[in-house]
Amino acid sequence: MHSTVHLLKSTSFPAVKRLKLETLQVNLGYLCNQSCTHCHVNAGPNRTELMQTAEIDLLIDLLGQGWVKTLDLTGGAPEMNPEFKRLVRAARARNVHVIDRCNLTILEEPGYEDLADFLAEQGVEVCASLPCYLEDNVDKQRGKGVFDASIAGLQKLNALGYGDTLPLNLVYNPQGPSLPPPQKALEADYKRVLAEKFGVRFNALLTITNMPIARFGSTLISKGTFASYMDTLKGAFNPANMDSLMCKSLVSVDYQGNLFDCDFNQQLGWPIRDTQGRAMTLHSLAQTSLDQIDVLVGEHCYGCTAGQGSSCGGALAA
Repeated sequence: MHSTVHLLKSTSFPAVKRLKLETLQVNLGYLCNQSCTHCHVNAGPNRTELMQTAEIDLLIDLLGQGWVKTLDLTGGAPEMNPEFKRLVRAARARNVHVIDRCNLTILEEPGYEDLADFLAEQGVEVCASLPCYLEDNVDKQRGKGVFDASIAGLQKLNALGYGDTLPLNLVYNPQGPSLPPPQKALEADYKRVLAEKFGVRFNALLTITNMPIARFGSTLISKGTFASYMDTLKGAFNPANMDSLMCKSLVSVDYQGNLFDCDFNQQLGWPIRDTQGRAMTLHSLAQTSLDQIDVLVGEHCYGCTAGQGSSCGGALAA
């Protein structure tokens, strides 16, 4: 990972100016029941980092100020944080839209049998990882048995109204160093195959480009494909995607309450610094506190702007 970070330090990427801050994307910790090869946070069953009660309390205070429109919860498996349900309830009570970035298999884990019911009861939007509609491809990327557990999780969500009256989106990542295919065409394939084979319904497919950092970046380096992948991303740079970058209206919060421009900068250890050069935290966050601070960009930002673009909401130019 350190080799990847070193390679990403210099950049010619265009400057990014912020818009109005509306979304908090919060990493509740790196604990996860899976260890996926594309995971940019190196999450897994042996990670112990989790957001603690004090930071959760700070988040809830911020939600009460009225300017946060969306609380986007990620991990690891965010649901494995013991404070997950309390935070979700607090957000929904304040009319904040909540997104749960769910790996689906957590819905089948012992101790989480009521999780799907809880998400439906709270009206939480579920963005669920499913890197392919074929079993072999999913199990290769995420582990044996993951596909079957994922389908079972989707069927459980469908039975609760997800994909119909409740929002259920699937997330696609390429398996290797290539850009995602066109989002709409792939979505049509997903919907056809999953409906025909498993009776599964969902609202939209979100295609996300793999970032050349952390576990995926280290894999690229070990295989000697890091430089060629960066060439692919830079060669496909699309300036039209600059206006829709998620970092313009989003701030990423790590499990310790530190602030970053995005989830990827968080993993690179690049905090947002105030005009005095001090790293910012939840204690110093307000809607207007980032207005005069440009987004800290790096070579990996080409991943968000290549081709059709990429964000946590899928393709930018779909």
